[in-house]
Amino acid sequence: MKIHGFKAWRPSEAHVAEVACVPYDTVNREEAVALAKGLPRSFLHVVRPEIALPMSVDVHSDIVYATAAEALNRYMADGTLKPDEGTCLFLYRQKMGAHVQRGVVACCDAEDYRKNLILKHEKTRKDKEDDRTRHVKTLKANTGPVFLTYRDNAAIDALVRTVESTPPLYDIVAVDGVAHTIWRIADTTPFEKAFEAVPALYIADGHHRAAAAVRAASEFASENPAHRGDEEYNRFMAVLFPGSQLQILPYNRCVRDLNGLSEADFKALVDKLFTVTESLSPVVPSQAGEAGMYMGRRWFHLRWAVPQGGDPVDSLDVSVLQQRLLAPVLGIEDPRTSNRIEFIGGIRGTGALERLVNEGQGMVAFSMAPVTVDQMMAIADAGREMPPKSTWFEPKLRSGLLIHPF
Repeated sequence: MKIHGFKAWRPSEAHVAEVACVPYDTVNREEAVALAKGLPRSFLHVVRPEIALPMSVDVHSDIVYATAAEALNRYMADGTLKPDEGTCLFLYRQKMGAHVQRGVVACCDAEDYRKNLILKHEKTRKDKEDDRTRHVKTLKANTGPVFLTYRDNAAIDALVRTVESTPPLYDIVAVDGVAHTIWRIADTTPFEKAFEAVPALYIADGHHRAAAAVRAASEFASENPAHRGDEEYNRFMAVLFPGSQLQILPYNRCVRDLNGLSEADFKALVDKLFTVTESLSPVVPSQAGEAGMYMGRRWFHLRWAVPQGGDPVDSLDVSVLQQRLLAPVLGIEDPRTSNRIEFIGGIRGTGALERLVNEGQGMVAFSMAPVTVDQMMAIADAGREMPPKSTWFEPKLRSGLLIHPF
């Protein structure tokens, strides 16, 4: 793999805690407004610029992207953000309770993405890709990193340990209790050489950011009569983590109605498809071949024989649930487009599923076991795609700690 250092813009030490924010796609508009309240330097003003505009303004209107550019330019002008001293890499460590993960912040090649050296495991939605492409082109910057992973490499681990033993640039604890620490790596050559031994990178999170960055690179190239191929717009910012350090949480499901069935009739059909036992406590599956179902203020434990061999996608728990129950019984034929199903990140816990059903926003909810990094990589290696909303990675990368302009 080719990785590149870059000349970042980053927050001044005095403002870093206020600037750093959640990724743009982990909160809705109302949540983003609440998070940025009283924080004029929050990077949410760049990645979710609609928060500064009336709720009546469409999030895809011209003024939204112009507002993002204005906010970024203002931060660059008033000292909230400052240019780094030179071209470098960074080390980004996150601590969430006992969990620790360490990634190298670098720029990757759009061409490697096109050649499938950077592998994907899910489809992108055109509307979301359009939005991020326009955001990148308007700001001429990557404002949020793509979350990449790779199979562990001892040489890279050793380099990371050396950097980690030095004083960091930033060391902050976000409001959710996750610690984010950044080190600057001035000598990029050892890391660049070490990553040459890595055969492939995998997108863990940020498929839309990656696709948008590559699409923007193609559009910039077509608009530049003097295009050479080494311009900064041909690269996008990412954080590269070893696979063994990643933490995947489940992605749970809630369905708004029972497709015309009564609770009793639906339960009878579920009994025919799975081994079902009632549970007095919330069901939190820990292994493949099981799921929890919450309906009528009661929890049920669903079990089935895990498919062996064969298609790596069909054997996933989310695929089994979709193919056996959601599509044929509940009529959720395409979960990407159906407005009858909602996906809830595992970080919100089973309590979120109970609230949705108890408050009438859904009739039935399912708690899932998380997929593994090995499963994700195997599916990407096979050129296949996972069902939508199969993985929820925690902790999330903060936006605004590093910006890649071009």
